[in-house]
Amino acid sequence: MAITELPLNGNNKPPGHHLNVPDEEVSTTCVISQKQGGWTTFPFVTVTLMGLTIAASGWNTNLTVYLIERFNIKNIEAAQISNVVNGSSSFFPIVGAIIADSFLGNFFVVSASSFISLLGLLLLTLTASLQSLRPQLCNKALLETCETPSQFQFAILFSAMTLVALGMGGTRFTIAAMGADQFDKAKDQGTFFNWYFFTLYLALVIGITAIVYVEDNVGWGLGFGLCLGINAVGLAVFLLGKRYYRHIKPRGSPFTNLARVVVAAIRKKKVLSVSSESKDYYYGDISTENKLAVQGPTSSFRFLNCAALKNEAHDEPPTESWRLCTVQQVEDFKSLISIFPLWATGIFVSTPIGIQNALMVLQALSMDCHLGPHVNIPAGTFLVFTLLSTAISLSVMDRYLFPIWQKLARRPLRPLQRIGIGHVLNIVGMALSALVETRRLHKVRSHNLTHQPNSIVPMSAFWLVPPLAIIGVGEAFHFPGQVALYYQEFPVSLRSTATAMISVVIASGYYLSTALVDLIQRVIGWLPNNINEGIIDKVFWLLVVIGCTNFAYYITCAMFYKYKNVPNPGQKFETVNGSSS
Repeated sequence: MAITELPLNGNNKPPGHHLNVPDEEVSTTCVISQKQGGWTTFPFVTVTLMGLTIAASGWNTNLTVYLIERFNIKNIEAAQISNVVNGSSSFFPIVGAIIADSFLGNFFVVSASSFISLLGLLLLTLTASLQSLRPQLCNKALLETCETPSQFQFAILFSAMTLVALGMGGTRFTIAAMGADQFDKAKDQGTFFNWYFFTLYLALVIGITAIVYVEDNVGWGLGFGLCLGINAVGLAVFLLGKRYYRHIKPRGSPFTNLARVVVAAIRKKKVLSVSSESKDYYYGDISTENKLAVQGPTSSFRFLNCAALKNEAHDEPPTESWRLCTVQQVEDFKSLISIFPLWATGIFVSTPIGIQNALMVLQALSMDCHLGPHVNIPAGTFLVFTLLSTAISLSVMDRYLFPIWQKLARRPLRPLQRIGIGHVLNIVGMALSALVETRRLHKVRSHNLTHQPNSIVPMSAFWLVPPLAIIGVGEAFHFPGQVALYYQEFPVSLRSTATAMISVVIASGYYLSTALVDLIQRVIGWLPNNINEGIIDKVFWLLVVIGCTNFAYYITCAMFYKYKNVPNPGQKFETVNGSSS
């Protein structure tokens, strides 16, 4: 399943469901007229996406450089702060998705998040424009003259970063779900996502190149001001399209049902034996015909089955409560437990990427970033090579690799296989980063630049491109593979939230990378603030070891995992009474 084919409709209904909803149900689900939804909304959604993405990538990509140059924050500390901001902005999408699906709806979450990011960018622009909101510029020749920011300046800076991270996180996945909600047909949803990802990557490239160039070569105030203006345009266009959108009303939190399973299982923990008879379990309000087709609860995590067991007097007549759940609710909870080990392996894929991104900016700052005699590439812009590599790889895989695999293997490339390939490429990319850093350190020592923290090493920064490109190809495999796996295997009631689970993986990776860098800096001493005195190549080799260990754990989990919704050939559906389908 390609990432561009994931139907992220927030209401978790199959394509065409809006046309089949009875009149009495329409009022509780969505408000539809002939003028709402469809391709009329496409320009509003894509322009909003482009504006918000350009604004977000414009400030976020160059944050480490801004903290070093304008707030006199030490190199490693600046990279750590940037990682925390990236982690937070990657964690908030899951919160936004839950709030949108369960309580407030997509339109409100996107609007509010866009406004919050606007306020954050206003504060960030003020820190770059008003001297009173930042310390005096540091004389790099005399490090002792560097002035540290005051508590007030830090408060304004961190308030700005918090607001923009909240705003960016609240729109990242929610706007995708809202865009998909405007279409009934799977073909239209697929076309929308093709354009969605094209727009997303185009906006990222513009932000990382054009906006970052303005910040580094014209002025930080102008650069952040452009982000502020573009964010405002995106929000205005989004609000202008309100009358044309199809507004899906939230249907309550699906997590309540999962919580019921835990509570009911705990309350019935004294049940000595769990019945193997299907008739002893509660299936909810379904017809007799459908009830006959429903299998009893599976034998995995058998202790949870008592949550759906009708063996107590006060369970009659059976009703959903915090003491009795349906079999489907129990099975949904089991599916989350079974997929959690695989989900955890994604964190240790994102962790090396977070460390590499942070260290890459510091490496580029110490290297020759010229492209030809006149063009100087900003250090933060080098991340664009990962994006380009991912975008190109996705296109090649969808058009050539996957069809060829389908013909040769006579079955599609499964999500677990795609994720595994991504693991391997991630390890290769880290090993290549270690070799590049070894060469850079050799140049540092041969030119006696070890104790000169702000010197430029006579080595082109374009040596960083090959490992970044390999990491990009790896991302094209494992991130879409993870999204496909979660969407496919999560309970139907959680599928909209499932598509945002990848953001939690990324956020956890950034947080863990921050903790790991801090541990390495404090305990081992491989990462001093002057990276020319450090041994970053050993850090990358450590990441290779972590990656190999994580890959071995992933292979073990994948071998024992059984697809729930795409069963393996010959796989049987096992139930507590031993029957199979």
